[in-house]
Amino acid sequence: MKKNIETILIHGGIPVEEKTGAVNVPIYQTSTYKQDELGKHRGYEYSRTGNPTREALEKLIADLEGGIAGFAFASGLAAVTTVLSLFKSGDKILIPTNVYGGTYRLLSRVFSNFNINFGVEDLSDVSKLEEKITPDVKAILLESPTNPLLEVNDIKAVSDIAKKHGLLTIVDNTFLTPYIQRPLELGADIVIHSATKYLGGHCDLIAGLVVVNSEELKEKIAFLQNSIGAILEPFDSFLLIRGIKTLGVRMDRIVENAEYAVDFLLKNDGVKNVYYPNLKNTKNYEINKKQAKNGGGMISFGLKDGYDINKFFKSLKLIHLAESLGGVESLVCHPSSMTHAAMPEDLRQKVGITDGLIRLSVGIEHKEDIVKDLEQAISEAKNVL
Repeated sequence: MKKNIETILIHGGIPVEEKTGAVNVPIYQTSTYKQDELGKHRGYEYSRTGNPTREALEKLIADLEGGIAGFAFASGLAAVTTVLSLFKSGDKILIPTNVYGGTYRLLSRVFSNFNINFGVEDLSDVSKLEEKITPDVKAILLESPTNPLLEVNDIKAVSDIAKKHGLLTIVDNTFLTPYIQRPLELGADIVIHSATKYLGGHCDLIAGLVVVNSEELKEKIAFLQNSIGAILEPFDSFLLIRGIKTLGVRMDRIVENAEYAVDFLLKNDGVKNVYYPNLKNTKNYEINKKQAKNGGGMISFGLKDGYDINKFFKSLKLIHLAESLGGVESLVCHPSSMTHAAMPEDLRQKVGITDGLIRLSVGIEHKEDIVKDLEQAISEAKNVL
């Protein structure tokens, strides 16, 4: 029987522990496993290589993304690091103009030491994408929507071009989750999640997930996961499974709240610009409508001249100024000094990550309370001469 994703969230992967019938997979808090004899074990040898709790999570995310296999890591960047380890000296990866600052830092200051190169490109204009594919390009790494300007990239169009040139398409699906968007169904080869965010959903764990679409990639990522060893521990795997079970109801509430907040921000006299994937009459809207259920829970915006951004942050009473996103609580951050501080200032300014940009992760509080807090903070931020 084909199941809807709301059901897979709860019954996907390994929903019941077979030996006892427990409806929650136990926390197998062990580093090693007794072997019956030389060369004969019961499926597990050492928990870096495999752990039943982590395996249940990995099967769950594979089911949710519609992939061949899933892999769980100690953080989102550990997941990205493992995927980037597929490449060798001289290879080049294309990334979007506004990409998570941690991914940019990893490429510019770590993998560059191994002569793995990258190009920062406007990947939203697929008509010019083939011009940017040189013989050394081996992959395209997308975010859709991007962090923090929420630009939507056409995953299917990019994947089609990538396949034509024998390239891998890697999609960071953190912002929308498989509940809203499934990149593998659109032609991507690899999906990455910072599961710290919406999948965990409660700001109480750090985790990363990878899903692949082929047996070849499954073998390669499994080898790298075991060799590099940045695996997710059993307790956090258990917490992440628990968080995923409520993803659907949380995202429904978050999106409802985000759309209400976007409407408020668009009408507020102190707001200069609003970035959101589902804004009608934009190129983002038409592409996002093709590939995603809705616009998700992330909003970015800027205040008009004459408004003090520091005063805005200090005046918030309900919404927290904090790193990260995707929790049940609403959070704001200042990308240029927080999440994207590793990106050179000239590049930040060029792509639109200005000092006045605010990124809002909408939570599940009452939508009117979120908007009231934004309203009073914007009002307080106005400089009175």
